[in-house]
Amino acid sequence: MPTVANGIDLDWALSRANSQDWEFELRKGLFARLLDSKRKGAVRLLGYVNHAHMGEYRESVEQYQAGKVAVPSIIATESFGAVKYGFGVNTEQEVTASLRLFARFGWNEDQHESFAYTEVGQTVSVGGDYNGQSWQRPNDKLGVAFVSNAIKRDHQNYLRNGGQGFLLGDGNLKYGRENVAEIYYNAHIWRGFYGMVGGSAIVAPGYNRDRGPVFVPAARLHVDF
Repeated sequence: MPTVANGIDLDWALSRANSQDWEFELRKGLFARLLDSKRKGAVRLLGYVNHAHMGEYRESVEQYQAGKVAVPSIIATESFGAVKYGFGVNTEQEVTASLRLFARFGWNEDQHESFAYTEVGQTVSVGGDYNGQSWQRPNDKLGVAFVSNAIKRDHQNYLRNGGQGFLLGDGNLKYGRENVAEIYYNAHIWRGFYGMVGGSAIVAPGYNRDRGPVFVPAARLHVDF
């Protein structure tokens, strides 16, 4: 585990900072019986438990309400022995020779400090891609996705009272789920060269309904050697 939240340096004392992860993968889609048996699919289950030098959101707010600190500080409540746990579910399914779909759900207890590597307590996403075979460009792909993220009440209260995390915190919070819609087109240019253009529309960025909406354009060049 990192020595600080989202940090680059690792704590090599495994007796006090460590993570246990497990994953189960079934290489068969949820809808395999309804589709051609040759269509590829997978279901994956992930679970993890992190032990690190983490703080607790509720305790940080209680310190602030007791007048011990000017603003809630997650750093002030950090201690070894803190435990953060969560799980995820992912499914992918090839529907036709051109169309693939996916769905994901993730959850963690979100009472302890977001540590590695983003500030999300719950997430759900769906999407898919469609290759360009029907318009004579089989190596091209058109993709869309929708993601909805949330944080738990203790985390919300921490931000609402002026607390800051490694990504979030601007002194106040009018809470709402952070919703993101994305679209892209990935084009095969020549041999191993690919170019992508797309963008994301974000509603309530940082879980704050007073912020946004925001549109983020994107472009990428990919080369296969």
